[in-house]
Amino acid sequence: MSLSLSRRVLWSASLALAAGLSLSACTGAAPTAAPSAPAATTSAAPGDGNNAAGEKVVIGFSAPAADHGWMGAITKAAIAEAAKFPDVELKVAEGTNDVNLQISQVETFINDKVDAIVILPYDGAALTPVALKAMQAGIPVINVDREFDSPFAARSTILGDNYGMGISAGTYVCEKLGDKKDAVVAEIAGIDNLPLTKDRSEGFAKALADCGLKVSNRVAADFTVQGGEQAASNLLQAAPKIDAIWNHDDDQGVGVMQAIKNSGRSEFIMVGGAGSANVMRDIQADSSVVKATVVYPSTQAADGIRLARLLVQGKSLSDLVEVEVPRKITLFAPVVTKDNVDRYLPTAFES
Repeated sequence: MSLSLSRRVLWSASLALAAGLSLSACTGAAPTAAPSAPAATTSAAPGDGNNAAGEKVVIGFSAPAADHGWMGAITKAAIAEAAKFPDVELKVAEGTNDVNLQISQVETFINDKVDAIVILPYDGAALTPVALKAMQAGIPVINVDREFDSPFAARSTILGDNYGMGISAGTYVCEKLGDKKDAVVAEIAGIDNLPLTKDRSEGFAKALADCGLKVSNRVAADFTVQGGEQAASNLLQAAPKIDAIWNHDDDQGVGVMQAIKNSGRSEFIMVGGAGSANVMRDIQADSSVVKATVVYPSTQAADGIRLARLLVQGKSLSDLVEVEVPRKITLFAPVVTKDNVDRYLPTAFES
């Protein structure tokens, strides 16, 4: 089913600087067409370069289940982005945390001979063989967020910057506490056995070290509200004095904030992670201990849709001299504060 919504869309600043998934319902592994969007009020004019309508592009899209706000926003943003282009037909597979089902979804895309596949794999290693199969069939694969094991499994990869998140969070804490050499800095990580958690913690420690600070108290949660509340409760009991906390994930941050409220403490500042809309609204209102959050873009799959379209149509990034779409793009991890929150709130996800 062709999506009819079209309007002028400029490249997002994150893609230009970095070159430098609302789920559709289905009953099995087979993909379904994305729902039609309302008609737009403006169209991309013929002279609009990359945004001008071109040959039809059929894109298959698969991502994990929307079991937390960030993942739900991934799919929602991808569908919304595809709907902006009259030459894009998006086939959306049901969100799943079943690796075998996601493999079957990609195989269905291959059998359907889609023009490109955009995939955020539940498990990058497990999805590598079927991604290789798609590439070998001449279908360009755009890998989102969780990398495959083989560089040959994707034409392009779009990633958030986990290490950069830690650097950004640590740099902000240094700006606030750097002259206080005895400052107590605490960290509430995500799932400790995930490489992304290790990367975030290493970046945080590195940035703190540059201003003479270190993590004094650290606990790990599990990216859930319940896990965040328990981990934060344990931290607050173990540390009678805290000057700053970095919480890796704003979804689990809902629980973290409940634990803080239950404790009655407010002597510290807190930095969030990922960039949820509810946290940004708190920052905007300056109504809690949360003074900043570090963005881990939920627009990665939407950017993947744009890249897939350009690849199939033989185009490139118009802001680059290079005539090919880049092999890898790592999106920036900016710090959002009261001073700049209005810029980032429109693309933030709801926890």
